[in-house]
Amino acid sequence: MRLQKVDEHLKEKMKDPYFRELYELEEQKLKIVKRIIEYRVKNKLSQKQLADKVGVTQQHISKIENGEFSSISTLEKVLLFIGYTVKMQAIPLSQGIKHRLERFIHPKGRVQFA
Repeated sequence: MRLQKVDEHLKEKMKDPYFRELYELEEQKLKIVKRIIEYRVKNKLSQKQLADKVGVTQQHISKIENGEFSSISTLEKVLLFIGYTVKMQAIPLSQGIKHRLERFIHPKGRVQFA
């Protein structure tokens, strides 16, 4: 019963294009985090051991595994070590999505699109 309410709430929130974009970004980040953790567990490495092999701090590994990608270069080092790479794209929004996002964001004074 409760799970159904969560699903209904999420379905309603997904109607907001700004929320949907942020949600999809978080899903992508989660996939990356899972790959890193799976590699570390499969190879019986602690965060510290992986960090030493990659040449970053254990704190960086912890942050990445918690979904904090504040340093793309550090994320790239970790991914390269485990056999992946970073692919980033800046994708222009369609006018329709841009307009809908502006309605949700601009009135609150947070973002104004060019």
